[in-house]
Amino acid sequence: MALLTDALEGLAGLPQPAVLAVTGALTLAECTLGVGFIAPGESALLLAATTVTSTSRFLVMWLVVSVCAVAGDSIGYFLGRRYGDRLRDSKVVRKLGQEHWDKAGALLRRRGAWAVFFARFMPVVRTLVPASAGASKLEYRRFLPASILGAVSWSALHIGIGSAAGASAKYVESAFNGAMWGLMGIAVVVGAVVLLRRRRKAKAVPPRELEEVA
Repeated sequence: MALLTDALEGLAGLPQPAVLAVTGALTLAECTLGVGFIAPGESALLLAATTVTSTSRFLVMWLVVSVCAVAGDSIGYFLGRRYGDRLRDSKVVRKLGQEHWDKAGALLRRRGAWAVFFARFMPVVRTLVPASAGASKLEYRRFLPASILGAVSWSALHIGIGSAAGASAKYVESAFNGAMWGLMGIAVVVGAVVLLRRRRKAKAVPPRELEEVA
C-alpha cells in the first residue's frame, strides 16, 4: 500500500501543466480512430485524476480532457466523412475488429446522434462511432452536441473516480498503518500477560513437584 501512495505522491509532485498535457494528448489519441487501441487514454485519465485535490484542479482537468475528447471525436468523424465505409476494410479497423465497426453502425442506426453520446461509455466501440457517424453522413451539427455532452459526462465521471481513488488509497494506508501499530501493541500486551502467568505458575509449584517433574 505504501508503494501505491508513494507513486501517487510522485505523480502529484509533477508540474500540473505536464500532467494535463500528457493526459490531454492521450485522451485525444484514445478518441481518434484506431489510436485508442494502443493509447491508454482512459487508464491515463484515471491515474492523472488522482492528482486532483481541489475544485480548481478538477475544473481545469475537466476542461482540458473534454476539449481533447471532442477534438478526437471530430478527427474520427472527418476521417469517416472522407473515406466512408472503406474504413471498415482498413488495417486499423481489422485490428480493432470489424464486428466493432458493425456494432457502431447498428448503434447509429438505432439511436442516431444519441449513439455518439452512449458510445462514449463503451470501450473500443467509442473509438469507431465518430468515424462511422461520418461515414453514414450524420450531420456534423447533430454530431457535435452529442460528442460534447458525452465528453463532458465521461471526463467528469472518470476524473471523479480517479480523484476519489487517490484519496482512498492514502486513507487506507493511514488506517492500515494505524491498525498495524494497534495490533503490535495488542501482541505485546498479550505476550506480557502470558509471560507473567507462566512465571506465577512456576513460583506456585512446590520444589518437590519441580524435582518430580524434572
